[in-house]
Amino acid sequence: MSTTFDTEKLEAWVSFLRSHAAITRQLNVDLLTTHGLTLNDFEVLIHLDRAPGNLMRRVDLAESVVLTASGITRLLDGLERAGYVEKATCESDARVSYAKLTETGRQKLRDARTTHWAGVEEFFAGRFSDDELATLTDLLSRLPHTGRSCTGEQ
Repeated sequence: MSTTFDTEKLEAWVSFLRSHAAITRQLNVDLLTTHGLTLNDFEVLIHLDRAPGNLMRRVDLAESVVLTASGITRLLDGLERAGYVEKATCESDARVSYAKLTETGRQKLRDARTTHWAGVEEFFAGRFSDDELATLTDLLSRLPHTGRSCTGEQ
């Protein structure tokens, strides 16, 4: 197995990295300036909104958004202070801690979703035809990921 990249492979890799960085940076700016949420905040609210009972174990939430335990704690602390998320406990196991989406958080998510999807359309989806998006989805499905699709399916 060769560890050298030919020019075409290197160009594809660098284009992928730069595009991802530029798009996520712009989506983050849009959410921050319009709604005071980071892209990670938004993703946490999405996961909680889709979870049964709008709550998830904090450890599962950290895994879903690819953050460390301390990273999710810091993120949730800010969302709790804003009133978007609250702590919940497990009745059967006091060692388990949950994050639960509040009604205020649900409303914030509804408002932010419009901004986010407009950005996704402008900086990503709107630049491809439907056939190209289907092909891109197929190609990207070959890459490693967390095992969860955008719909919450595994």
